[in-house]
Amino acid sequence: MFAGTYTALVTPFRHGQVDYDGFRQLIEAQIAGGVDGIVPVGTTGESPTLSHDEHRDVIKAAVDIAAGRIKVVGGTGSNATDEAIALTQDAEKAGADGALIVAPYYNKPTPEGLYRHFRAIAEATKLPIILYSIPGRCGIDIGVDVVARLARDCPNIVAIKEAGGTVERVSQLRQVVPDTFEIISGDDSLTLPFISVGAVGVISVASNVAPSQVSELVRVARDGHLARAEQLHRRLYPLFKNLFIESNPSPTKYALSLIMSLSPEVRLPLVEMTDENRQLVRATLADLGLLP
Repeated sequence: MFAGTYTALVTPFRHGQVDYDGFRQLIEAQIAGGVDGIVPVGTTGESPTLSHDEHRDVIKAAVDIAAGRIKVVGGTGSNATDEAIALTQDAEKAGADGALIVAPYYNKPTPEGLYRHFRAIAEATKLPIILYSIPGRCGIDIGVDVVARLARDCPNIVAIKEAGGTVERVSQLRQVVPDTFEIISGDDSLTLPFISVGAVGVISVASNVAPSQVSELVRVARDGHLARAEQLHRRLYPLFKNLFIESNPSPTKYALSLIMSLSPEVRLPLVEMTDENRQLVRATLADLGLLP
């Protein structure tokens, strides 16, 4: 259902406001680059700094711009269950194809609390749901046992974006979830090893900048052409690494400002990149032939 390459879109800003013209330009570049879908208003979309109205409007804009040409998965997670339900229902009304729901952050629920949180959201929508486990940001992961329970009990929880940083988690999950349950890489640098043990694609930051290259990597890896996939991985690895040299998405927004003249603007508490790191990102893009 969500196999392939999905881009975790940045949210372009200009003078403090969402830049919808730039957002359209970015989505059209993703479609031209051959991605399978887009994910507006996730972590890379600076969801914590968007108002509720902006959150809804950005997802609706993504649906309208995509116009059925690629899938749209709205980022609708929250550490308040009622808020996550409301955002997910708004995404469903907007016409999204699915919802990406991050583990509740800061309040650190127990495994039972996690299970009930995600089950309540699943019961409140007909959208297919992708769980999102990223302990480095949330302070907890979605335990393997919890994922197995949710996959068993909630028919519309169909996938997990796994960003825990270990290939072993993919193997552990594959042992306990149905074959139809999809595991998706949440780290560009781990996409190839994840696919080698059972993942079906990536929700990518790097594909904002290099959609065709990331799409090719995923496609050839899934087709079993591992030598070519490894070659692409090695070529793209500096990009995967250097887009996280500072807090995401500041480096990606700077890269996009060089490629398609989007503003590099981020919202506080994020700030602009240092000059030294800007030079590194520019050099990385130049090495890959991505600069106009």
